[in-house]
Amino acid sequence: MKIEPESLYMQIGQIIATMPDLTRVGHYSNDVLQWLGRAAALIEASGDIADSVTFRNLTGRLHFQGMRPSLTQEIALLLHRALARAEIRAPASAQGSFIPVGESFSAVAAVSKVLAGARQTVLIVDPYADAKVLTDFAVLAPEGVQVRILSDAGTVKPSLKPAAESWSKQYGAARPLEIRLAPARSLHDRIITVDDAQAWTLTQSLKDFAARSPASIVKVDAETGGLKIGAYSVIWQEAAAL
Repeated sequence: MKIEPESLYMQIGQIIATMPDLTRVGHYSNDVLQWLGRAAALIEASGDIADSVTFRNLTGRLHFQGMRPSLTQEIALLLHRALARAEIRAPASAQGSFIPVGESFSAVAAVSKVLAGARQTVLIVDPYADAKVLTDFAVLAPEGVQVRILSDAGTVKPSLKPAAESWSKQYGAARPLEIRLAPARSLHDRIITVDDAQAWTLTQSLKDFAARSPASIVKVDAETGGLKIGAYSVIWQEAAAL
């Protein structure tokens, strides 16, 4: 199976992010079996024949329930090894998109790569935004860039407002900030847009980014990105100030 390097990197990252609990007792559902088949195909596509054979041997022994914990760890290791191979071959702009669980520095670095390219505006859409969206991430945007945060009136965290007040006191016009809230339960995506021209999707809220499970930040294709930027521009216009 021939897959372009960037696509392979993205697909392996997604398969890791959606890895099911293989240690559970009983028969696997069709969804789990499909996941195992897809994972096997992607490891094969990554180009290491030995790892591909090993993966198939490991999955073939999963019916031994007592062995599942150790087999699951070995399967995860093979997938991360395939991800590392794919990342080396992927374009520099795509590298670092997938962040293993617990790697807070890698999470900051991945978001920093996106925000650093902004020249005019950054929009961060996060239904569960808290102080961390400002203290850990928005501050990574270049000075002078307008930062806009769009959150959800029903799920925004109380710490966001005092953090925004502290931000404004410290930075003033040097780092313009505006926060708005969409109607409760109306936001479902977590997105970053840059200069109303490019968009990235995040698999988790920034307050928990890669804290408890692997996370990813992936650039959206131009057509889909344009649609999302347009849609969230409308929501932003209709949202209420924090």
